[in-house]
Amino acid sequence: MNRRHFIQTLGSGMALAGTGAFPLQALAAEPEMLQLTILHTNDVHSRIEPFPMDGSRYQGMGGAARRAAMIKRIREEQQHVLLLDAGDIFQGTPYFNVYGGELEMKLMTRMGYDAATLGNHDFDAGIEGLEKQLPNASFPLINCNYDFSNTILNGKVKPYQIFKKEQIKIGVLGVGIELEGLVPQALYKETRYLDPIANANKYADILRRDEKCDFVICLSHLGYQYRDSKISDIVLARNSRNIDLIIGGHTHTFLDEPAVETNLEGRQVLINQVGWAGIMLGRLDVYFERNRRGRCLSCQNLTVNTKRK
Repeated sequence: MNRRHFIQTLGSGMALAGTGAFPLQALAAEPEMLQLTILHTNDVHSRIEPFPMDGSRYQGMGGAARRAAMIKRIREEQQHVLLLDAGDIFQGTPYFNVYGGELEMKLMTRMGYDAATLGNHDFDAGIEGLEKQLPNASFPLINCNYDFSNTILNGKVKPYQIFKKEQIKIGVLGVGIELEGLVPQALYKETRYLDPIANANKYADILRRDEKCDFVICLSHLGYQYRDSKISDIVLARNSRNIDLIIGGHTHTFLDEPAVETNLEGRQVLINQVGWAGIMLGRLDVYFERNRRGRCLSCQNLTVNTKRK
């Protein structure tokens, strides 16, 4: 099954998801198939507890404990799982003001996050405050378009990380939004913003061609889409090469299903984002043929609402 057919089957697969006759269940049972389950969050903003039951729009939703229980259950059901975050881990509740991000990092470590990228609010305690919390994170922070050479984060943020599930290699890179105008320079110091499209393509090429990755994921904190020409996930996807999936953040966009864009090579790129505050846990299931490297068969969005029942 070629890559174009993979995208064509995406729509029909999602349409069948609620019928009880979803064909991927049969595919996953076959021994020659490998299922990769990608779980993801973005813009959690220090939302440790569920929203209070005060009549507000999101009352009772979210909460770290509930999300952790869902992640644990999925890991018990699935053999190959990646757990990723698209930035803005910090800022939004008194937990951040009191503990400076320590609690957020420790909880993500307990949940077993595999990688996260940086959002603009992750600099709200200053670059020193961010660096101070790194020992509390067992997972790498990933970004390829912030130059930290003249800062305390030099060498402490990776451009990408590679994960291997059996014989399948998954490359994950990260890109961030321009900090100027969003964050006081006193907080991010001499961090230099580099072109996210050029750098994403540079490292995606390394992951695909040099590292021989079968699937390339971009963790993006650029924002889903803007009315002007500002760089967004949509713009990145259309101007990208070698990226299969963009997991986005920043604009707090709730997508019911992944968006599909065409890149510079005429190939399809998926984009997903699950709002903010941990209200949703994103889930994408990707199927590979074990005996044919790099063949992604299908993908579905099983975004799960963490609202209390």
